[in-house]
Amino acid sequence: QVQLVESGGGLVQAGGSLKLSCAASGRTFSAAFMAWFRQAPGKEREFVATITWTAGNTYYADSVKGRFTISRDGAKNTVYLQMNTLKPEDTAVYYCASRPVSASFLQASSPAAYSYWGQGTQVTVSS
Repeated sequence: QVQLVESGGGLVQAGGSLKLSCAASGRTFSAAFMAWFRQAPGKEREFVATITWTAGNTYYADSVKGRFTISRDGAKNTVYLQMNTLKPEDTAVYYCASRPVSASFLQASSPAAYSYWGQGTQVTVSS
């Protein structure tokens, strides 16, 4: 079993920055992809960014491209999301997810592709 624990959420003014962390643990942890999704009230969970665990290749949603950066630290089994130039529409609960099997980036942008999820961390951007 894999456990994912997010941290780093909070309240920030528009234009500000936050860095989210997701620590993975579990005896059987291995991942092909680690990703961030988000869900705003009344909306479906949406893809934010994903990274291939071994090579570090990244893929972003158009809405965050150029503002957010996903990265990982293999030694710490941790994935990060650096969020800059935050906007009120970025307000959501952010979830970390892990997929143990390889896939295309298109497949890896779907919530259904992921086996393990964290509990989420709230990000609120005030205008």
